[in-house]
Parts: sequence; C-alpha cells; structure tokens
Amino acid sequence: MTENDPKTNKTETPEVDPAPDAQAPFEDLQDGLDEAAEPSVEDDLRAALAENEKLRDQLLRTLADAENTRRRAERDRDEATKYGISKFAKDLLTVADNLRRALEAVAQTADAADALKALAEGVAATEREMLAVFERNGLEKIDPADEPFDPNVHQAMFEMPGTDKPAGTVVQVMAPGYQLHGRLLRPAMVGVAKGEVDKQAATEG
Repeated sequence: MTENDPKTNKTETPEVDPAPDAQAPFEDLQDGLDEAAEPSVEDDLRAALAENEKLRDQLLRTLADAENTRRRAERDRDEATKYGISKFAKDLLTVADNLRRALEAVAQTADAADALKALAEGVAATEREMLAVFERNGLEKIDPADEPFDPNVHQAMFEMPGTDKPAGTVVQVMAPGYQLHGRLLRPAMVGVAKGEVDKQAATEG
C-alpha cells in the first residue's frame, strides 16, 4: 500500500485531556455551597451563648419575683400579727367609754346609796356591751350553770356535796369559759355536784 491510498490514509484526531485546572472552579463553587448550607462551629457557639444568656435572664427574673413575693408575704404576716385585732380593739373602745362614764357618774353622786346603785348599773351596762362586742367578733361565753359537766369545755375545780343535784351537774361557775368561732380559748371553771341523791336512792332501793 501506498501512503496516498484513500482507503488507508485516514487522518486520526488525537485525544486531548482537559487541562488540570479546568475543574477547579467548579469544585471550589461546590465547596462554598456546602459551607453555606451547613452552619459553622462559630455559629453554633454564638447561638448557644445567646440561648444561655436568655435563660440566665429568665432565671434572674424568676428569682427576683420569688424574693418579692416572699417579702410581701412576710410583710402581710407582720401586719396581720400587729393589726389582726383592730376590729376587736375598736369595738372594745365603747366598753372602755361606758366604764369611764359609770365611774364618773359615781364620782358626781353625793349619796352613798345612789353612788352604789349608779356604779352597779354602769358596770352591768358595761358588761352587756362587752358581751355584745365579744359576740360580734365570734367570741362566745360558756356559762354552764345547772348543765351536765362536759370535760371538753368545762374544768372541774371541786365537787360539792348536799346540792340535791344529779352527780356531775354544774352547780357553781367560778369563771365562765370562752370559745372563738367554735375553738375553745378557756374552759369554764366549775364546781360539780357530788351526787348524794344517787347514793341515797341506791340505799333506799
């Protein structure tokens, strides 16, 4: 064959590899996109610090509110202790006024009998007013004369024989008791019958 033979004389185009740096811009672009899509460690740290500061501020506010609430409760408790009986004390002022009027009336009376009568009337009026004040404030008097002895609200001071009363009957009230809104403040100090009537009935039987 000759070099000019058209069948054999074919022009071959050599393969050319791309330049080594041709793909580099595309790889750099992809890396940049990846970095933009994923937050950096610095961003995570800044977000964590911001959240921590927010939680710290909330904690400080909560502690401040709790302290203010504690102080208000302490102040209210102190005021209740000091002034809780204000209404009761105000009502008692009328009792003091009546007692003073009774004493003044006695001082202005020349006759001894009239003075004693005025004093008795004034003291009686004062007691009535005082009991009314007690009742308005939930303070109830316990005066159990001729009632059966009740150890829940009475305190027996002695037994009294010869009363012709059933055993355990209150025959003398040395000091009345008092209860506040149903809660016992002081039991009534009483003397109770010894019960000779029962013994005599048993003997006769």
